Amino acid sequence: MSPSVPLQEMIRAIRSARTQCEERGVIQRECAAIRAQFRQSDNGGRSHNLAKLLYVHMLGYPAHFGQMECVRMIASPRYSEKRVGYLGAMMLLDEKQDASLLITNSIKNDLSHSNQYVQSLALCTLACMGSAEMCRDLAPEIDRLLRASNSYIKKKAALCAVHIVRKVHDLGEMFAPAARSLLAEKNHGVLHGAVVLITELCERNLETLEKFRKAVPDLVQIMKGLVISGYSPEHDVAGISDPFLQVRILRLLRILGHNNEAASDAMNDLLAQVATNTDSTKTVGNAVLYETVLTVLDIKSESGLRVLAVNILGRFLLNNDRNIRYIAMISLQKIVGTDHNAVQRHRGTIVDCLKDQDASVKRRALDLSLALVSASNIRSMMKELLIFLSSCPLELRSQAASGIFIAAERYAPSQRWHIDTILHVLTTAGGDVRDETVPNLIQLITNASELHCYTVHKLYRALLTDISQQSLVQVACWCIGEYGDLLVRGECQETEPVQVSEDDVLDALETVLQSHMSSPATRGFALTATMKLSTRITDNVDRIRSIVSIYGSCIDVELQQRAVEYNALFKKYDHMRAAVLERMPVIEKNTPGQTNGESTGEPIKEIQSVKVKQGEPLLPQPPANQVCDLLDLLGGSEETLQPSPAAGGTAPGLPTNTASTAGGDLLDLLGGLEPTPLAPAPTVQVYEKDGVTLTMSCEKQSATGLTVTLTASNSTESDISSLTLQAAVPKSVQLHMKAPSGDSLPARGAAKVTQMVVLNNPNKVNLKMRVRISYSSKGSAFQDTIQIDAFPGLSAAGH
Repeated sequence: MSPSVPLQEMIRAIRSARTQCEERGVIQRECAAIRAQFRQSDNGGRSHNLAKLLYVHMLGYPAHFGQMECVRMIASPRYSEKRVGYLGAMMLLDEKQDASLLITNSIKNDLSHSNQYVQSLALCTLACMGSAEMCRDLAPEIDRLLRASNSYIKKKAALCAVHIVRKVHDLGEMFAPAARSLLAEKNHGVLHGAVVLITELCERNLETLEKFRKAVPDLVQIMKGLVISGYSPEHDVAGISDPFLQVRILRLLRILGHNNEAASDAMNDLLAQVATNTDSTKTVGNAVLYETVLTVLDIKSESGLRVLAVNILGRFLLNNDRNIRYIAMISLQKIVGTDHNAVQRHRGTIVDCLKDQDASVKRRALDLSLALVSASNIRSMMKELLIFLSSCPLELRSQAASGIFIAAERYAPSQRWHIDTILHVLTTAGGDVRDETVPNLIQLITNASELHCYTVHKLYRALLTDISQQSLVQVACWCIGEYGDLLVRGECQETEPVQVSEDDVLDALETVLQSHMSSPATRGFALTATMKLSTRITDNVDRIRSIVSIYGSCIDVELQQRAVEYNALFKKYDHMRAAVLERMPVIEKNTPGQTNGESTGEPIKEIQSVKVKQGEPLLPQPPANQVCDLLDLLGGSEETLQPSPAAGGTAPGLPTNTASTAGGDLLDLLGGLEPTPLAPAPTVQVYEKDGVTLTMSCEKQSATGLTVTLTASNSTESDISSLTLQAAVPKSVQLHMKAPSGDSLPARGAAKVTQMVVLNNPNKVNLKMRVRISYSSKGSAFQDTIQIDAFPGLSAAGH
């Protein structure tokens, strides 16, 4: 193939290659010819050769040897060569390569070129692959072009400024004035670029966000013009005037109105107008409506407007497009906690989505249906969920079963209904439930003493019907072992009278023991149940003894050990058998720090989560079970941690600091002597991660009293919100957390948050403290735990 083959001929030759080896041969020959021509000083076909090399690069073959040729062509005065050179730079160069620095001067010269298309090439290249150094050098030029008179250049410059802000956050303040002035433009392309730039600036700087909140009326006016404008062929898309610009403006309004009542009030009427006037029959209209809904739900909007937004999402659920139904359920899932009643109106439509053929839609519908369950609709919703469970895909069965268990435990109208529901789930999906289901159900049955007869009869019938569901079989065996006498007696008035003999019960348990479907754990349940029946029935004790003795030589070690121990009860310890095998007492539910009713340490008190905005009163203390995940903070220590009492009161037994008052009275006797100032408390850094720093200083108040001051700061480029500090100490230490100075940390250390913790250590035990820090940044939640074993400056204080 000759070196002067046109691009079209090279493409045709590559496509006609029958094998990959033949294709590589064509590529290698052409690349060799291109290299040879690159070495020639007088090369008239440079743009032609670079274009072929870019096609080779698109196919995935190495083309790095063309980087310097791109640099030379960018410096060329000819537009045709400059265009291909910039295209090659965007494809072959990136900010990590040194060659990219060589084009900085060429880009700067082209930004001042008299031809707008040459300026456009330089702007596009800088926006595509500009490094941080290039952005710093060329930012003044971009700011100048943002103020140019040419709309074509301003549009490109705005998008280039977005890239610069993302690369170098500090340069955002430079573009803020020019971005504000661009909102007065009539050109939609310039407006679109300006809105994108302002959005980027507001997301990265809180001060800039406050400044641009003044521009909300201008954005509202632009949006109103788009909504009420007539047909414009230049901007019309499926009957909607410039939906791309509308979506961008709505996103910016959502940021400006977040947690700001004044800005939210200014845009309420506009959002209502967009929600009612936008055509929802086309995908374009649905896109605008969806952004409108997100904006309404994220700002401080009126209650009627929020209901309108939820109703729009309800209409989305009726759409034939599964993607629209999917995003509607995602949005409803986010607001079901705050607008529960409004979402409840669409419960029927949401439940119908459980029958959808798409697995993703089913999963979202299941999540939303479980979130909609309440005490008022538990029976109807559980009926629908149990129907879904019987036919749902295998990958959703475990999630559905777990959700049903949680809802039944929280909203069960009666214990019998609760037991029936769980047994229904075990019958339908017993192989897909979690491991804790069996002990939880056993505990529920044990506590419902009036339902023991009813439960054991129902489980016995279920055991005869199906022994493949291992969880169900385990619970049935346990109940038969505990309440087998009630089963044989047949006095249950809750169910149809069924005569069950002792042999029938033992036959059922023996079937479980011999079944190949039974797991070792299930056989253990069955063997224990058989042994327990030896004290509950009288005529078949010899048969029970023979069944147990068979498994004394079982290959399963666990089962063999149980059988040997049970055989010993029949022989050497027969006098103790009745006492050992008596009915289990009522089982207390496990709590953190306890196992099967036995405390693993000192009892744990509730913990207080302090999250108070500046100037607001303290909230009531949350229940202990909501925050018990902090209770194991010092696992393995000598003393169990005691979390803080309610922040609104004084810690019990905490002495008031009277030393300063007494000292002041004593000094008054000496006539004007001033007390010696105390040395400042030493400060140490106890935590530093991802730009978030936590320091601690301690000050002794009395022989047993200590004040710890925690100070949090933020050195990142983004603001931090929802900052929460939680603390836990050993039980013998009394802890009192005062209200924090705030719950947000501005970027770059502009402000700090302090938290005062008062400790009283009357027993002077070895003081330890764990602190949990949690916060939100860029829409993501972060959480970490710090262990503090040493307190600065207190080695001699007895703490």
